[in-house]
Amino acid sequence: MQLPLLSCGLWALLAVQAAATALTYKLNANEEACFYTVTKNPDEKIAFYFAVQSGGSFDVDYKVTGPNGKYIMNGEKERQGDFVFTAREVGEYKFCFNNEMSTYTEKFVDFEIAVENEARVSLPAKPGASPEQTSSLEESLFKISGQLSTITRNQKYFRTRENRNFSTVRSTEKRIINFSLIQILLVICMGALQVFIVRFFFQGARKGYV
Repeated sequence: MQLPLLSCGLWALLAVQAAATALTYKLNANEEACFYTVTKNPDEKIAFYFAVQSGGSFDVDYKVTGPNGKYIMNGEKERQGDFVFTAREVGEYKFCFNNEMSTYTEKFVDFEIAVENEARVSLPAKPGASPEQTSSLEESLFKISGQLSTITRNQKYFRTRENRNFSTVRSTEKRIINFSLIQILLVICMGALQVFIVRFFFQGARKGYV
């Protein structure tokens, strides 16, 4: 009957207190889109991740501002970013993506904003277990949680690479098809021109003979 209690403790440890938003947003040409998150306690950690999945050169401008309107970070023509910063002030933080550089190309941006509280949750002690065993189990669980977070980030990175490579393949296929069509048209034009020149020479020879 102690397994449910232990399972609840494991779940409490692995479930870090966080408020997260994960979205894929279609950013139109000449559009600026902003998203907001609120911190309730000072010195909370905010994780900010984004990656341009398709459109143009896979780049976008971004900026992050705090409650006082001061810039926390910004970048131009970035393909992706993965940041963690400490929110010193309580209030609303704004995350904006800007596609004003593009006149007609829309872009799909995959992003995630998470406000994390790093306070550890105590693991309920098993009757008869020593504090050293409980502490060792806690450390192992937090290592597993960190490794799972790393795996998640790697999956996002590989997904972005896959989308970009697939887009490159499609672009290359279109160029090959267009180049082949141009070659076919040039061959047809050259053949027609040669026929016209040969006919012109023969018609000219006949006129001189007459």
